Amino acid sequence: MQDFRADLHCHSTFSDGSKTPKEIVLQAKRNGLSGLSITDHDTIDAYETAFSIAADHSLDLIPGVEFSAEHRGHSVHILGYSFSTKSLFIQQLCQKHFQRRIRRYKAILELLARESMPISEQELTEQYPSHTNIGRPHIALVMVKKGYVKSLEEAFFRFLAEGKSCYVKGESFSVEETIRVIHEGGGLAIIAHPHLMKRRDILKDLLDMNFDGIEGYYANFGIEENKRWIDIGKKKKWIITGGSDSHGNIKPQITLGCSWVGESTFHILKQHLMRHGKDSLP
Repeated sequence: MQDFRADLHCHSTFSDGSKTPKEIVLQAKRNGLSGLSITDHDTIDAYETAFSIAADHSLDLIPGVEFSAEHRGHSVHILGYSFSTKSLFIQQLCQKHFQRRIRRYKAILELLARESMPISEQELTEQYPSHTNIGRPHIALVMVKKGYVKSLEEAFFRFLAEGKSCYVKGESFSVEETIRVIHEGGGLAIIAHPHLMKRRDILKDLLDMNFDGIEGYYANFGIEENKRWIDIGKKKKWIITGGSDSHGNIKPQITLGCSWVGESTFHILKQHLMRHGKDSLP
């Protein structure tokens, strides 16, 4: 009998992934996964169809989201799981992020025009009609398509990365506020990919906050690289989650299911969902 494996971190066309929720579900089945959570950036719109699609293909699905936040001027990503997708708290924060992203990408387009790389808002939205939250990766891909740069990496390195001429910081929400909203929505708040954090002082602050867990298994990181975060999670008696952070063709080196959790961890999240967010289920 095949072991139970669940990928709790991936992105669809509703944020910055290249695959639709249905394509992700089918890929998950092909890759031998039993459970899944689609954690789009700052939106839960994928779940309007994802639950029924997953049920049709006998894949266990838990609602998830990856919220962008900020702490002392530094970006922090927070995963939310097992919340009610009908929660007004969650929906309102998603809507605030949606408006924030619109203002940000418009400001980026203005800067690109000054660099003689015009992209109209219509070009951008027509290129990605199903993407709820348009961000820098979408802009970078249009830059490649129009011949302004040769690759997504070049777009960021020369123009879109922090400190470059077309970078726009945008508004932000605090980590504390984001945790509160996830909890108000009945969910669990998890520190996303601590592997990528550069500042120890920021991490120290996060570990003292009211999180429920930490992402210990991440992307293509190996056992030794994951161990630090798994040990921290165990010491804190937190839930230790894991996932690939797959974006489809946007990051082809990251395969759906390359990082995962077993049945016991998935069961914890599923039980929480049944207690606090079961009105989400079809």
